[in-house]
Amino acid sequence: MLAGRLHVAERALRMETVPVPEPGCGQVRIRVAAAGVCLSDVHLIDGMLTPLYLAGDVVTLGHEVAGTVDALGDGVRGWQPGQRVLLQAGERDRFGLVLTRGVDYDGGWAEYALAREDTLVPVPDLLPFEQACIIPDAVATPWAAVTDTARVRPAEAVAVWGVGGLGAHAVQLLLLVGAAPVIAVDPLPAARDRAIALGADVALDPRDDGFKDAVLELAGTRGLDVAFDFAGVPAAREQAMTVLGRHGRLVLAGIANQPISIPSDSRFTYNRQAVLGHYGSADEHVGQLVTLTGLGRLDLSASVSDVLALADAPEAVRRVRDKQGNPIRLILRP
Repeated sequence: MLAGRLHVAERALRMETVPVPEPGCGQVRIRVAAAGVCLSDVHLIDGMLTPLYLAGDVVTLGHEVAGTVDALGDGVRGWQPGQRVLLQAGERDRFGLVLTRGVDYDGGWAEYALAREDTLVPVPDLLPFEQACIIPDAVATPWAAVTDTARVRPAEAVAVWGVGGLGAHAVQLLLLVGAAPVIAVDPLPAARDRAIALGADVALDPRDDGFKDAVLELAGTRGLDVAFDFAGVPAAREQAMTVLGRHGRLVLAGIANQPISIPSDSRFTYNRQAVLGHYGSADEHVGQLVTLTGLGRLDLSASVSDVLALADAPEAVRRVRDKQGNPIRLILRP
């Protein structure tokens, strides 16, 4: 079968022919129907991220995967060939370590993928695979950031820096939990237009001289209750700190690999503010989102920016790296 394999030592993505994997005890083989291309995949190829628990130095990329059950390993119960499923983005090993699909073990940039039976989630018939596959990261990561890390409450004033693959979904999800106003912040006009189309109350250019005044006016002069950094840019974090209100929370969901500084510890402590790190999601978040999309509460149709053949994975990586077309998600189809 064809697979997109990252050679970690060389930081090289190669499309290679490899054997179709056989499911072991407790495993299920999935015929992949769709796999997302995430900025994290680009970071792995470029060297910003490195697998921590990978056995060897080659891995099939792809942590956003959906398809149909193809074959069952010994001891598997409750699944049948042909069932529509998505795969959780990772799993815990017997020592409790969190392993990430497509990073620490082979993922879904392939015609077939293996998954432990407890990492499969049923997909409703009306939910397209191209939308289902992105739920475990592009949607679940901001959902967990909104509901668990930040614990956003109705009518709290929030702003999202970076309206890309994660931030665009954050806008939708903040509306779902009742945040108000929802402010999108992005230097790209196309991204700001997209934020408005997705329901943001306003979209601001962070470079505008009147930016701070505009935010404080929208937030009722009290400042933001929550600021989300989905851009992974130090300047975004520094700017967000200037418009946080009392008990304000700055949630770091983007990856910058840079120090963060608090401009004034006295203001920070007086206002009882907090900086919170966020990464990924838990299994229950994926299940919640499948329910919400299945019942029509969440529409992910606008999230699929384009669908490419699996063989074109290097081109998809280039487009994500260059932000060509300002995509939310590019999807690979074997």
